[in-house]
Amino acid sequence: MKSNFKNAIAALTFGLALSVAPMIASAEDSSDPIIIPIHNWSSQIVMSHVVGQLFQKLGNSVEYVSTDSQAVYEAVRQGDATLELEVWEGAFGASFNAALEKGGIHDAGDHNAVTREDWWYPLWTKESCPGLPDWKALNECAAKFATPETGDKGRFLGGPVDWLKHDAERVDALDINFTVVNAGSAAALWAELASAEKTKRPVVIFNWTPNFVEALYPGEFVEFPKWVEGCNKDPSVGPNPDKTYDCGNPATGYLKKAAWDGMKDKWPKAHTLLTKISFTNPQIAEMAKLVDIDEMEPEDAASAWLKANESVWSGWLK
Repeated sequence: MKSNFKNAIAALTFGLALSVAPMIASAEDSSDPIIIPIHNWSSQIVMSHVVGQLFQKLGNSVEYVSTDSQAVYEAVRQGDATLELEVWEGAFGASFNAALEKGGIHDAGDHNAVTREDWWYPLWTKESCPGLPDWKALNECAAKFATPETGDKGRFLGGPVDWLKHDAERVDALDINFTVVNAGSAAALWAELASAEKTKRPVVIFNWTPNFVEALYPGEFVEFPKWVEGCNKDPSVGPNPDKTYDCGNPATGYLKKAAWDGMKDKWPKAHTLLTKISFTNPQIAEMAKLVDIDEMEPEDAASAWLKANESVWSGWLK
């Protein structure tokens, strides 16, 4: 009798498990739009449209919203944006980690790409300053980089202010005879580079990889004192015992994806897709090239990239 009762309970439990399993497996995504933030550099914009179009292939609706590249982590944490597709270690690692500590946002995995963001120069610049890429050569050659705007100091053209690269702090910590001038956009950096090429004028600008630039303008990153964990927070770390930011940026930085914690439950299929997505350096560089060189609109560039790379993304949808 007891045996039959146990068998009946077991059968009922097994039946319930079978009935629940299809419900879990077929959980549908919300019909609400997935909010994808857009920033001010081309690879992120095109990648956002690439991923947005992949979400649409799953049946999701998507909305793109222009968002500050530092404030976005707070927006994702609070659910005002659903995800972030390009978390660069050098530029945004601090903001990302601060949001992680507060909760509401999680690491959705790394891209295969390896990143670097730092001072960079086209190779013709080395003819005017042969001590490069050693950062100490900059002081010896500062006059070669001077402009009316900077007087007798060299000029470093940095990225937009909201990228928070702390270049002025580095100049101070390493006593570099340069003035930091911030470009208003990534396009302004490339315009400066194209202008300098005409007369082979020496120039040092902010650059990063993956990027299309190296394919057009071979160059090198300036080699500052090697990045050591803590040199941006602890004066005792790095060569200057009294200053922070006395080092370069990480030379092999990560490129992560981040997501709102609620995405897993509200859009489970899209979240699973997001965790599978992983782009390489050449793939990201190609996305940027389609806009910055081929002058395509981001939406069209994304469609063209997807059409040319179906073998890359088709497996992610399975």
